Amino acid sequence: MSTELESTRRALREAISQAEHAAELARLLDAAQARLAEAERSAEEARALAARLEETEERLTKEREAGERLRKEVAEQRYQTEVAQWKLSSMKVARWNRIGDALKSGKSNPVRLAKGLKGAARAVKRPAAPKRRPIPIASADDRPSFQAVSSTRTVDGASFRLKPFRIPTGPNTRPHLTAAVIADPHAEALLRYEWRQTTGFTPRDFARVLPLEMPHLLVVESVTEGPWASEIVGTPGDGLRALLAWCAERGIRTVFWHTASSAHGGSIADYSAAAELFDHRFTVESASGWPQLPFGIQPRVHNPLPLPGGRIDRVLTLEQLLPEELSYPDQLTSYRWPAAVSVPPGTPQWRAAEIAACGTSIGPEPDSRRAHAALRRAYAGGTMTEHVDALLEAIGLPSHRATLDISVMQVLPSADLAEPALAQIAKQAGVVQLVLFAPAEIEARAREALPGVDVIFRPLDPALSTGAMLDRGLDLCEADLVAVMDPRDVYGKHYLSDLTRAFQFTTADIVGKAAYYAHLRAAQATLLKQPEAEYSYVPEINGATLLARRGPLRELGIADLTEGWDEVLMRQCRTDGVRVFSADRFGYVRVRDEDRWLLGAAQLVEYGSAEPHALI
Repeated sequence: MSTELESTRRALREAISQAEHAAELARLLDAAQARLAEAERSAEEARALAARLEETEERLTKEREAGERLRKEVAEQRYQTEVAQWKLSSMKVARWNRIGDALKSGKSNPVRLAKGLKGAARAVKRPAAPKRRPIPIASADDRPSFQAVSSTRTVDGASFRLKPFRIPTGPNTRPHLTAAVIADPHAEALLRYEWRQTTGFTPRDFARVLPLEMPHLLVVESVTEGPWASEIVGTPGDGLRALLAWCAERGIRTVFWHTASSAHGGSIADYSAAAELFDHRFTVESASGWPQLPFGIQPRVHNPLPLPGGRIDRVLTLEQLLPEELSYPDQLTSYRWPAAVSVPPGTPQWRAAEIAACGTSIGPEPDSRRAHAALRRAYAGGTMTEHVDALLEAIGLPSHRATLDISVMQVLPSADLAEPALAQIAKQAGVVQLVLFAPAEIEARAREALPGVDVIFRPLDPALSTGAMLDRGLDLCEADLVAVMDPRDVYGKHYLSDLTRAFQFTTADIVGKAAYYAHLRAAQATLLKQPEAEYSYVPEINGATLLARRGPLRELGIADLTEGWDEVLMRQCRTDGVRVFSADRFGYVRVRDEDRWLLGAAQLVEYGSAEPHALI
């Protein structure tokens, strides 16, 4: 009896346990069904939101198109209004109209009539006709702000205020080429001036954004942040696949550029699966098996243009110069800030090159000569323009862009000056043409000394001034840039290449030297003129250092003077609004027996040769 009772109890306990378990299962099932129903409602809401978002994006696209049409219509109406005003002004100053006014106002007053007719007979300059101004194209490149914003730096507890470096918006090296680019701020800064660049599109909106300005190629960097980072690391995302399929349908070449390293985001293996989907692959590394596309100096942002207010008189460590929180545009400000930077071993080569390209001394103390030599080496290591040339050639796109070839003009008043003058021209880089006015016996020697240069020779004409001969020489020049070199002066072998560099980061039409060294033989004195004028837009430069764009210089012309033709030219530049830029102080020495004006306008460096100071 007791055994049966115990069995019954166990059976009851098991039945109760199973019932409790069944009740828990039922509760969990009810909860799961409730969550499923909630998920279905959420999915339905998400679909509705997606439909509304798509509808909103379509409306936004239509509104943008309408806004673009409206901008064009307003610009056209403004232009037509200016044309009407110009026609009215031209009519008012026309001679027949002024004669009619004189007849009308003086019909009852002979004296007034005579004065009016006399005034009407005088020629009056008509107003200039208005010109159509290009309407800027609104593209995705306008979305992200790429300007320095941080104006405060802190070093050893001391706070410094500085004006941020203003990053230029252009011009572009290849305005005929459009690239869609996915890149971090550093790579974007290197590429944004090489073509018309569209950025800021996402996996959701690229199909709407990119047709606004159809690209010729797509460049995707191994980004570490932003909406595309998860698409290219590891297994390629659906958004990346859709973007590449969209490009393939339209014949748009696709390029993957690996720039991240294991210390800064990921190794090449992390991106290899995504990279295989692209037409072409490049990497900054040299031992990966992919073609190499290293970082290069971008002259538009890596240049010695100073900050407003100049540098502080301090030598900073790299950590003080570039705190981690600085954005890349703000780093471009910091590059220009200190007197010198102490760069530790192991610093990436591209970082040191960017600092040097901004004219900042690298080392324990400021040294302008060492800084200039480092700047020159940074540019010689390759600009981004040169690297993009190689990229475009590799993927089969034309890399047409303006060159900076040079025609040199020189007037040789004496055969005694020929040998040193021709030797100085022969060692310059970028010279494709020499227009030479010299005694007849110099012609054969000039052609022999410059075998790879097109020598245009004209016999020296004693009846013509130096300015008149140079002005005639302008019509013979064919290169993009025109240089004037004085045979009396000393030019280092890097003189023209240093000057030419300024055309890559300024908007000047004329470049030269307002800051330069001079040597007076009679006193054996070396002088330095206007050192504060380095790397700045100035009212005038020394005519013997002139390097100008050929078109603007031909429009200006050169005055018929032997002495002072450059002063007249500079006055004309100021009148016409032609920008003149003074580059560095190095690479040139003005040599005269004596010059009282220089003695009063320059500071004495030492008694002795100027070449150790000027030539690097």
